[in-house]
Amino acid sequence: MNSYLLSAGAFFVLGTSAAFAHITLEAREAAVGSTYKAVLRVPHGCEGKATTAVRVQIPEGVISVKPMPKAGWTLQVKNGRYEKSYQLHGQEVSSGVKEVNWSGGSLPDEFYDEFVFRGTLAADLPAGQTLYFPVVQECDSAAERWIEIPAAGQDEDALEYPAPGLKLSPKQ
Repeated sequence: MNSYLLSAGAFFVLGTSAAFAHITLEAREAAVGSTYKAVLRVPHGCEGKATTAVRVQIPEGVISVKPMPKAGWTLQVKNGRYEKSYQLHGQEVSSGVKEVNWSGGSLPDEFYDEFVFRGTLAADLPAGQTLYFPVVQECDSAAERWIEIPAAGQDEDALEYPAPGLKLSPKQ
């Protein structure tokens, strides 16, 4: 009986750790038209190596992005044109941050950390859909590409390297 409980406990721990092994967003749902604070949770390195860079691609419809600097890391953004113009505080916005890159730091494999940015979810984004934030995690001579986006009807839990997702709820 004790070995059965021990085996069941080990299965539970191993089964749940696999579910949390990838980079995720802390808040996985937000209302369209709102300001969203994205907290990317990095739970491990790459194949035991320390994380040295985290790059996140900003999806269309997330505008006015401002990343949070992180002590010991270099912060860079790549700007570009949006696919269309958006209204933000009565102004038309047609370009902004398309990618955020934290690099030059060191997050050992045995530690956890968070990388943060904020942005506005455009008011015309479709509620009920999910936005994906593809992330590339670089480690010394390895990388993990959390960039897989599920096809229509596909369960994202079936993906090996899923991009963090944000479900859009109706405007409040």
